[in-house]
Amino acid sequence: MRKIPLDYIRPGMQTAKRVYSASGHVLLNAGVKLTSGYIQQLKKLGIPSLYIEDKFTEDILIKDVIPDELRMQTIKEVKNIFSKEVGSGKFTYQDAARMERAVQDIITELICNRAAVVNITDIRSYDDYTYAHSVNVCILAILAGLSMELSKPSLYHLGMGALLHDIGKVQIPRAILNKPGKLTAEEFTVIKNHSTYSYNSLRKYEGISHLSALIAYEHHEKYDGSGYPKGLKQGEIHQLSQITGMVDMYDALTADRVYRKAFPPQEACEMIAAAGNYFFDFNIIDPFLRNIAPYPLGTFVELSNGCLGVVVEVEKGYPANPTVRVLLDQNKEPTSSYLINLGEKLDLVISQVVPENQLLKLEQGKLKAR
Repeated sequence: MRKIPLDYIRPGMQTAKRVYSASGHVLLNAGVKLTSGYIQQLKKLGIPSLYIEDKFTEDILIKDVIPDELRMQTIKEVKNIFSKEVGSGKFTYQDAARMERAVQDIITELICNRAAVVNITDIRSYDDYTYAHSVNVCILAILAGLSMELSKPSLYHLGMGALLHDIGKVQIPRAILNKPGKLTAEEFTVIKNHSTYSYNSLRKYEGISHLSALIAYEHHEKYDGSGYPKGLKQGEIHQLSQITGMVDMYDALTADRVYRKAFPPQEACEMIAAAGNYFFDFNIIDPFLRNIAPYPLGTFVELSNGCLGVVVEVEKGYPANPTVRVLLDQNKEPTSSYLINLGEKLDLVISQVVPENQLLKLEQGKLKAR
């Protein structure tokens, strides 16, 4: 299987994973042959991409780091809490207990899957971005914390703070949050208030620790003092807040938004690495990036020798040097497929990810001939 943007999905392709709506309902099961009607409906729902089966990646299984059911249930819990914040509902002890259970379940799943590399971001519709983003930030923050060997209590406070870090955004006008163009100085000032709103809300909630609230307050502070709301720098920012800020940036970069397409994982990883000791402490960045695949499973890549292939294996600790199944030779002619482990073949590197429009032409030409 591999992930393909919806713009390049064609009738007759077959889904490799379930497709969920913003409310958590199954839109399409795995194994469904897509029709033009299905594709148009998915576009209307704001689904940006799908996992698809094809003959070049049929032996590749891309697993989420947590079960679909846990992810969707946690999204529902976040949506419930956010709706209470914007409405007149009161956050109860039972709400806190459900959130705590969700975070503990995520920690348990990630501890059980510590050998896994994060191969790809989840697929989310534009409508549920805020809720899915909150869950992703929670997952990625806990993964980073595990890589740094944080204690279980620290992982819990980190997970809860990360899960609710954006709750203050319910007080920001949607027109500003979803503005397709550049924000004005006045609009950015309004946006910057959300971390303070988040802190104030979480401090009122029974069952939410002060540390988790502090994470929400500080997650936009930067290592060099250029962040907000207080312009803290380096050691003045709590370590858990720095972790949350880093993964918040990574997940935002790799998500499709109404105003831009997602950055490819390798570009997002490069941006995070470049932010070392500027936006974030490099001692936090390094262990995180060792768990993130810049070239996820199923990605078609061109090697520095001109050969073209697909990523079939990513090793934890060395995600930038995956194993590639070569399909086309240096002249872009079909060849008997063979594997290259870039961690062992030090004279070869990935020169680029093959763009979808170029890959489409190859699938209709040279790759079709295989």
